[in-house]
Amino acid sequence: MRETDELRTAVEILAAKVRALEDQVEIMQLVAQYGPPVDSGSGEATAALWTDDGTFDAVPHLRMRGRDDITGMVHGDGHQSLIRNGCGHVLTVPHIAVDGDHATGRSYALNIRWDADADRFWVARVSANTWRWARTPQGWRITERINANLDGTAEHRDLLAPPATDDGHLEDK
Repeated sequence: MRETDELRTAVEILAAKVRALEDQVEIMQLVAQYGPPVDSGSGEATAALWTDDGTFDAVPHLRMRGRDDITGMVHGDGHQSLIRNGCGHVLTVPHIAVDGDHATGRSYALNIRWDADADRFWVARVSANTWRWARTPQGWRITERINANLDGTAEHRDLLAPPATDDGHLEDK
């Protein structure tokens, strides 16, 4: 029986590790899915990355609450003008901390724009992002994204800082 118990324990450990890896990959894929729909003007596809009541704060310009607000941002004149003139939203791979059916993370986002006169692209904005995700029946979805320009503002830089642990020390898994 001892060998069977050891084997059972090993399988359980491996299953937990596979689940953790699957969660990480699914969340990374979710973040990677943002750029193509937002840059193609597909508001519904962009909003579908969030939970129904998910939030997206583009500090300090725009606070979106729910999928309708996110769809409206993508279909809005300001965003449509950006993509008509040539624009790409490029997100880096986030640092992800999964805790059961919830996860948090942080990453960078670059807004790259086309300059037809100079025949080149240029980085218009680099921003910090903090994320919250939740496992849903449809898979992982964004529950909150806070995006703030890295313009020297201390609060915006703090979005990238590792979270503090209960004892006040910084945690960086």
